Amino acid sequence: MSVEVARESLFGESIASEDTRPLALLAPLPEARQRAALARAETLMRALALLDEARGDEPESTDGDPALRRLESKVDLLVGMVGALLQRDQPVDPVRALHWSARGAMLELDDAPVPSPGDAVALRLQPSDTLPEALVLPAHVLAVESVGDGRRAWLRFDPLPAALEALLERHLFRLHRRAVAERRRQR
Repeated sequence: MSVEVARESLFGESIASEDTRPLALLAPLPEARQRAALARAETLMRALALLDEARGDEPESTDGDPALRRLESKVDLLVGMVGALLQRDQPVDPVRALHWSARGAMLELDDAPVPSPGDAVALRLQPSDTLPEALVLPAHVLAVESVGDGRRAWLRFDPLPAALEALLERHLFRLHRRAVAERRRQR
């Protein structure tokens, strides 16, 4: 498959986000581990949605109740500490450029082993800095492209449960909305 066709099939009519995230390509998971990884991914995405919606996308205003702001700060601190404990026991993935949607991802693979088109893989991806836990999503390589000193791999996620796909779309929409708001603030 050509890179243009891969790009269109992954990002053509869907919400997508460009970011740099800790991520790694893994060997495909056996079916039982894949089901467990998808269930954990859905749980993580639900938790991130709750955290994001509770916080809101607006910058903190000075009009709010001071006791509520203190409580939110304490919860943020606690989540950060729990996240640091989780990260301590997990592999440290390199931060790489990523363009992703609920359908799949394009990632920069500068020094990583590059799979071939058609290969089954698993993408381990930390979707948020809020809670540093990784999603593991099954995928297939659609295309590989040489770019400068590195390569790009275009991955289509294997069919995801409908609830997980909806949660990913919602997460990507929030990321997109924040990026647009940040660009407006910089003007």
